[in-house]
Amino acid sequence: MDDDLTASPCPPPAYSTLHTPSLPPLGSIPSHPTKAPTAVAAPGHAMAMARAAVDVEDLLVRVKTGAEADLAAAAREVAALAANGRLGEDDDEDGLLVAALLARLAAAAATADARVSVMAALRRLAGCVAGESKERLASTEALSSIVRSLSRDADERREAIAVLLDLSDIPQVRQRIGRIKGCVVMLVTLRNAHEPGTGDDADKLLAILSSNPQNVLLMAEAGYFRPLIQYLKQGSDMNKVLMATAISKMFLSEHMKSSLGEDGAIEPLVDMFKHGNLEAKHSALGALCNLSSSLQNAELLINSGITGPLLQLLFSVTSALMALREPASAILAAIAQSERILLHKDVAPQMLSLLNLSSPVIQLHLLRALNSISGHANAKRARSKIRQNGGVQLLLPFLTEKNVGIKIAALHLMFHLSKDSSQELAEQFRETHLDIFVKIISSPTSRDEKAAAVGILSNLPATDKKATEILMRANLLPILITLFEANMAAAVTPQRMWLLEGIAGVFIRFTVTWDRKLQSSAVGHGVVPCLVKLLSEGSVDAKSKAATSLAQLSQSTMALRKSKTPRWLCVPPSAESYCTVHSCQCTVKSTFCLVKAGAVHPLVQTLEGEERGADGAALEALGTLMEDEVWENGSRVIERASGIHALLRIAEAGEPSSQDKAIWMLERMFRLEAHRERYGEIAQALLIDLAQKGDPALKPMIGKILAHLELLQTQSSYF
Repeated sequence: MDDDLTASPCPPPAYSTLHTPSLPPLGSIPSHPTKAPTAVAAPGHAMAMARAAVDVEDLLVRVKTGAEADLAAAAREVAALAANGRLGEDDDEDGLLVAALLARLAAAAATADARVSVMAALRRLAGCVAGESKERLASTEALSSIVRSLSRDADERREAIAVLLDLSDIPQVRQRIGRIKGCVVMLVTLRNAHEPGTGDDADKLLAILSSNPQNVLLMAEAGYFRPLIQYLKQGSDMNKVLMATAISKMFLSEHMKSSLGEDGAIEPLVDMFKHGNLEAKHSALGALCNLSSSLQNAELLINSGITGPLLQLLFSVTSALMALREPASAILAAIAQSERILLHKDVAPQMLSLLNLSSPVIQLHLLRALNSISGHANAKRARSKIRQNGGVQLLLPFLTEKNVGIKIAALHLMFHLSKDSSQELAEQFRETHLDIFVKIISSPTSRDEKAAAVGILSNLPATDKKATEILMRANLLPILITLFEANMAAAVTPQRMWLLEGIAGVFIRFTVTWDRKLQSSAVGHGVVPCLVKLLSEGSVDAKSKAATSLAQLSQSTMALRKSKTPRWLCVPPSAESYCTVHSCQCTVKSTFCLVKAGAVHPLVQTLEGEERGADGAALEALGTLMEDEVWENGSRVIERASGIHALLRIAEAGEPSSQDKAIWMLERMFRLEAHRERYGEIAQALLIDLAQKGDPALKPMIGKILAHLELLQTQSSYF
């Protein structure tokens, strides 16, 4: 017989926090009516006399054949007898009582009350029997019956955990429990539920089961990682590798990744990578690769000092370490998502120097890492360092790369590098490069690829006339308008937003004030309706760029009005084409008129929005209708579009430059008596408050408005 299954004394259960269901006094326990107790007492032996009063055969019959109520009562008697030391292995040498109790427990018809009582009896017997009885209790079949009760009601769950806990001192039982399908998952669920009477026992049982590494892996798959982390910290080298390998292969939700990081998995894995043998390094990198996509873990990894060793590995030419370079580069790409990477100032140049020395997979990871670094809000210095190290020249060959992923990543990086050094970038682009960008935009490539190419072109300086000529020859303008129309109807995605912002940025190049021929070409191709649509449906950045283009076009309207005024007319001008602001025949194509373009109301709506990023450009566009020659009619058009309310709002809460422009416009609008009568009372409190508490530079203009409202004399010191 296995030593682990030998009998032991009959103490109370070692681990359970439970109490056996209330039992009747032993003297009142009834005997089976058809059987009399068999006395087998030996003189002088009190314990033997006490045991002589137990009729095991009677209990066995009642357990086997009794109805549910009688089964429950018999099971309670067994529990009470065993608890008081009156029922042991000598009374059930063949283990028939244990077998009968297990059979009834497994029966589908047993009630919850009967199952609870049976498990209570088994729990008491577990400490008093050995031999065949102990083997039956420890069998997979018996344990499976008990495990099924873990998913039932609270009393049954509590008793089931208690039985398993009392049996868990047997090594075979610990192995078998872990192999029973769903057992570890249910125990983890009960532990996490913190249910009184079961949570603590489930936690204790899991702690006992964690002596088996396979059980620990099952716990981790169920989302309970504490035992696994303990193995990573204190286990043998073999078990550390086992746990790390398991993490590398698990499907982990973001919450699970964060939990592993919070509970301390990162530090031992980094230690394995730095100091372990080749197998340990490989398994640790695989695990870290799986965990590093969590931003929280990325910061932990950066703080752990892993960045330098990862780069050293990528520079290594040792053949044994070559297989580790791909996961190392993937981890770098992941941790670069954290802005803390900017603290390591030499990381980006080192990655850049590795680009042409790496396989396509590693190249892609490095490009993604560089993209994340250069895309951070405070990455201006990092971008400058990449450019100084020849980043743009290194990226240009990737424009014709056949690997689409690498090509897109290179385009994205080039876009980031173009943000704050457009002139420097433009000087490195030849006509062939600009033609490649146009080809990407016009080809059936992904929206992501098009957006990056358009974004790069939008960041080139609009003053670069040579680049404009090349792009005009490549027919970029009609290509962009077609692309714009296709994407305005598409579903809203970040890529669509980025693409439209880029298109709006390129339109600024084709509407510059110093080239009316270029403006006329842009308007002729249909750029104005696109700009007006962007005011209504674009992001705040797209609205700002669209308003800038409209302002540039509108600045040419007065000159075009004068140049196109006929000396005599054979046919009277139509009322439809007559513009009340410019007092002439205006059309979008002939004079680029904002009023005829239907842009006034969308521009005012932009000022009424919650975001303030487009205020300056929208005010510049509306301000063209308030110039000296047209301000009176222009103010009426803006007022009819609810513009005065919008201007007052900007005067109160806008950026300083926007406040200045809004107050300049309000001063002109309040020169008109109709506007003073309608809005004077609304405006005066705000204007007085601004005069007292606002920017002192605004006081003179505010004073003029207050004078128009007859709240201040024109001789006031405000002027």
